[in-house]
Amino acid sequence: MGRAYDILMIEDNPADVKLAREALKDAMLNVSMHSVPDGDKAMAFLRREGEYKDAPQPELILLDLNLPGKDGRQVLKEIKEDSRLKHMPVVVLTTSQAEEDICNAYKLQAGCYIAKPVDFDEFTNVIRAIENFWFNIIKLPPRECGQ
Repeated sequence: MGRAYDILMIEDNPADVKLAREALKDAMLNVSMHSVPDGDKAMAFLRREGEYKDAPQPELILLDLNLPGKDGRQVLKEIKEDSRLKHMPVVVLTTSQAEEDICNAYKLQAGCYIAKPVDFDEFTNVIRAIENFWFNIIKLPPRECGQ
């Protein structure tokens, strides 16, 4: 299996989290997916605060924009402003196809922007493509980058 990779999925829809887990289950890589349902918990996870003090540092973040409380736009902004987190690639995976959201995500240095498919098979294919691209094709920064 090789190196273990951690993904943090910031998503308030449990069905989407379940589908992503299922898609990653068949992976040829050793991938662990963690999930949080809102922006406040996401930042606590990433900063290893409170109940997340032992959380792993993810190699990749999958971020929904439409979250309760602190939304994904604010989460992306906070990640990219934090010297310990800004090296982490963030894939915006959301239902929004608004040009304003797309522009703002890239202005805030999102790694890419993907409109979430509603079809189960298409969603599964997108998750597998994300996994293949970020863990097989490109070189990710080492975990030590944020220290």
